[in-house]
Amino acid sequence: MTVGRISGLFGVRGWVKVFSHTEPRERVLEYQPWLVEQAGTVRELRVNDGRAHGKGVVALIDGFDTRDAAATLVGATIRIPRAQFAPLDEDEFYHADLEGLDVVTKAGHPLGQVDHLFETGANTVMVVRGERERLVPFTPGVAVLEVDLEGRLITVDWDPEF
Repeated sequence: MTVGRISGLFGVRGWVKVFSHTEPRERVLEYQPWLVEQAGTVRELRVNDGRAHGKGVVALIDGFDTRDAAATLVGATIRIPRAQFAPLDEDEFYHADLEGLDVVTKAGHPLGQVDHLFETGANTVMVVRGERERLVPFTPGVAVLEVDLEGRLITVDWDPEF
């Protein structure tokens, strides 16, 4: 499952900036090892050190202790095996579990598929891509009526014209 990406360089000693999808953002540092995917190749890498920094996270990855070495990782996706994720309650979901699910209105009108989700501060928003892009609040019991992971379907109370 994707937990972030290496977004840039930090300093001259091999540290990288990490855009984390975890909550809290520095939780990405707790997962070991990282499965770093870049250009179709996946490498297992260990994080030697890291911390929250500004709106992101910075990390020092084992074996990448110079700026030039770390630069080769910029743009890579950070994944971890599903087994490392904590179990959830029945009504909780990881964003990665929702991505790719079909979204339909309660009347059965297809809206598209969940491309990704993002946090606004007030709530989580699903980006649904179909014949056009829609931003649908992920608010269970309000806009989101049902999530069927096995059936790969999310039913929403949403006006298809909106």
